[in-house]
Amino acid sequence: MNVTIKELPSFEVAFFRHVGSYLETYHAWEKLGEWASQNGLFPPEQSFIGISLDDPSVTEEYACRYDACVTIPDGFQKDVHPHVQFQSLPGGLYGMYQFYDTVDKFGILYQSLFGQWLPNSGYDPDDRHCLEFSMNNPAEDPEGKAKIDLYVPIKKRA
Repeated sequence: MNVTIKELPSFEVAFFRHVGSYLETYHAWEKLGEWASQNGLFPPEQSFIGISLDDPSVTEEYACRYDACVTIPDGFQKDVHPHVQFQSLPGGLYGMYQFYDTVDKFGILYQSLFGQWLPNSGYDPDDRHCLEFSMNNPAEDPEGKAKIDLYVPIKKRA
C-alpha cells in the first residue's frame, strides 16, 4: 500500500453528526454543505473532513456515529450558531492513503490499512480518530467515486 507519513496540525471544526449506517452519511454532509455555503466556508481555504467514530464490525449499524466536519478559520464566531456543534481535532503523526473509488469500498480500505499495512509499518495505532479528508463531491464525480485522503493516527513502535 502506498502510505505517506505526515505530520498534521490541529484543526478547529464545525460538524453535524449522523447516527446510523455509514452508507447514509450523506444526510450529515447535506446539512453541513448547506450551512458551510451560508457561511462562506469552502476549499481551498477550508477542508471537509469525515470522522467515522465506531467500528461497524463491533458496533451495530444503527448505532454507528459519524461526524461531517468543515474546518473553521481563527476567530470564527461559534456562539452565533447554536444548532451547530464544534470540536478540536488534535494534530500529530498520521499515515495518509489516497482513496479514489465508490464509497461502498471504503470499509475495505480500513481493513487493509489496519490489518495489513499497520502491522508491517513500524508504527502502532494512536488513540486519535482517523480523519477522512473529502477531496471531491462524489455526486459530481463523472464515475460517482469519492476521492478521500484517509489519515490514520500513528505513533512510533516502541
